[in-house]
Amino acid sequence: MTGKSHSHGPKPTPDELRAQVEETRRELGETVEALAARADVRAQARQKATQLRSQASEKAHTMGDRIQHRTPQPVRDKAHQAAEMTRAGGGAPLVAGVAVLAVLLAVRSRRH
Repeated sequence: MTGKSHSHGPKPTPDELRAQVEETRRELGETVEALAARADVRAQARQKATQLRSQASEKAHTMGDRIQHRTPQPVRDKAHQAAEMTRAGGGAPLVAGVAVLAVLLAVRSRRH
């Protein structure tokens, strides 16, 4: 298994044989771990999902920053006021929807 041939030369001592056995066990253990990691599809899927969540979060943060910087200040102020009213209980979700719509329209109009 280790690829060493002992057909020529002196016979290995018991200590040398033990060392070879330990080395072979270590190599076999590493091989088993590598194969188990490849076969663990569930863990691979979790790892990929975590990676994709992280990428999506970064992208959302970047896009939020871009939208905020490109939105005119008066529109941002109105959106902030609408959000505050909604949090305070004085506004309906409709107010928040109107604020979001205003932001989207402002961004769209700046592109055209």
